[in-house]
Amino acid sequence: MKTTWQNPPTLLLITGLSLAGLSLSLPQIALSQSPPPSSLPHPESLIANFTDDLAEADQLFEQVEQLYDQGKYNEAIPLAERMLRLYQNVHGEDHLDISYSLNYLGLLYQNQGRYEQAEPFYRQALEMYKRLLGEEHPDVAASLHNLAALYDSQGRYSDAEPLFRQALQMLKRLLGEEHPDVAISLNNLANLYSSQGRYSDAEPLYRQALEMKKRLLGEEHPSVATSLNNLALLYQSQGRYSEAEPLYLQALEMRKRLLGEEHPDVANSLHNLALLYQNQGRYSEAEPLYRQALEMRKRLLGEEHPSVASSLHNLANLYSSQGRYSDAEPLLRQALEMYKRLLGEEHPDVATSLHNLAFLYSSQGRYSDAEPLYRQALEMDKRLLGEEHPDVASSLNNLALLYQSQGRYSDAEPLYRQALEMRKRLLGEEHPSVATSLNNLALLYQSQGRYSDAEPLYRQALEMKKRLLGEEHPDVATSLNDLAFLYSSQGRYSEAEPLYRQALAMRKRLLGEEHPDVATSLNNLALLYQGQERYSDAEPLYVQALAMRKRLLGEEHPLVALSLNNLAGLYQSQGRYSEAEPLLRQALEMYRR
Repeated sequence: MKTTWQNPPTLLLITGLSLAGLSLSLPQIALSQSPPPSSLPHPESLIANFTDDLAEADQLFEQVEQLYDQGKYNEAIPLAERMLRLYQNVHGEDHLDISYSLNYLGLLYQNQGRYEQAEPFYRQALEMYKRLLGEEHPDVAASLHNLAALYDSQGRYSDAEPLFRQALQMLKRLLGEEHPDVAISLNNLANLYSSQGRYSDAEPLYRQALEMKKRLLGEEHPSVATSLNNLALLYQSQGRYSEAEPLYLQALEMRKRLLGEEHPDVANSLHNLALLYQNQGRYSEAEPLYRQALEMRKRLLGEEHPSVASSLHNLANLYSSQGRYSDAEPLLRQALEMYKRLLGEEHPDVATSLHNLAFLYSSQGRYSDAEPLYRQALEMDKRLLGEEHPDVASSLNNLALLYQSQGRYSDAEPLYRQALEMRKRLLGEEHPSVATSLNNLALLYQSQGRYSDAEPLYRQALEMKKRLLGEEHPDVATSLNDLAFLYSSQGRYSEAEPLYRQALAMRKRLLGEEHPDVATSLNNLALLYQGQERYSDAEPLYVQALAMRKRLLGEEHPLVALSLNNLAGLYQSQGRYSEAEPLLRQALEMYRR
């Protein structure tokens, strides 16, 4: 009789979480001004042509800006390219209008995931700003920020950090320590640290940015709401859900007051709160928020917008968590097709969509459908992000998990090892994703009966999670659970029981009494008691886990079938065959469906 443990693969989910940045980071320049006549020693007809070109370029700028806001990057790029050519025709090679256009093209390509094409535009814009404005200018700092953000998107954290720091110091020198742009710069550096799992470095910067915005902009300002949102996201990443929720709610209410009920940032707040509830297993509270955010985005941004695709993705993921696979699949397919239309076939978000659809198929045991999608996503990640990127490591991890599910252990092990080594190189030895890779490799060894290989990896992952995430984090409870399961598999029951109990108590404290992970802990502790023939101790736990899974996940969830199967196995062990048979039949019918 097998149990289950909560050690999901690393999924690359499009969450739509609202992080503050330098918006477009574009300087405010007068695009409608014609060059002064003294600088145009040309015939009148040529001056007229230049004036016409300038007018067309200004008009194109408005169109590009509108298309960008609509998420129609493919349509915007050719217009932005023509805008650049027109400004070059009017101004020559060095002019702020040209640097502005270069910066915009970099932004458009970055949003399409075309990072290699974006970088030269950002670099050209940066060098031009330096020539025209001098090395020390706020627009130079903005350009440094944009280039750093690009590197962050590519997982090039060591390249991004010095640029973020350089921009921050420049803004402090030019604008003073107390300026809103300094707060935004602090926020962006904190985002980078958070991406690297450097939460203790990120938190003081987020707090400093929040307090600075309150002082400079007032307590009631949209930028303050964004800082509250980002601090909440940090807490959520650390499993500090009780601290995250009030900040999310505060940001949501503030945005409603300041921006109105119908605003994209309100939709983002609803989306983020829904994701928090989903992580807590509060599915009935998460679904209406996801739906509300989805409908709002459709109304405000149009049916065809990347944020709409993001909403479809996360609603589908919620359904998948509940075992509602037939509800999830059409949404994932819809999101995938939308990303392809809006962002092009070759975009990281398309790769993410392929990953999530593959994971759905894998969850249903449709391994032959899942594998080609995982492989396609892996190759796409390599092409778009480069061989050395954290998302490539996640792709390798997910493909390895698929092979492990199929019992293809010899195929899975080299992929897990490759993902582990890549994460160490890219993220550093001390990162939560490294702990996840250690845990996954240990799980593989356990599946092969290689217990002496698995145990040190489980212990290393557990200690790393405690150091990085704190003693009180759901992932620590998961590691305790997995180590206990290893001991139980070896018949080391006296060592397993206290770990199972510790994981159960921790999950109740951190996630609440009503959470799927609590049901899993009850199930695993019951299995331990069954192995010790402590049947009277095991039965109430199995019954409690079954009832909880029905309430939280629905009657037709695979984990409900597993609970039925486990309870039937207990009855069989006691010779209570008449009670076991209907449960086994019920579980079998569910598996067939």
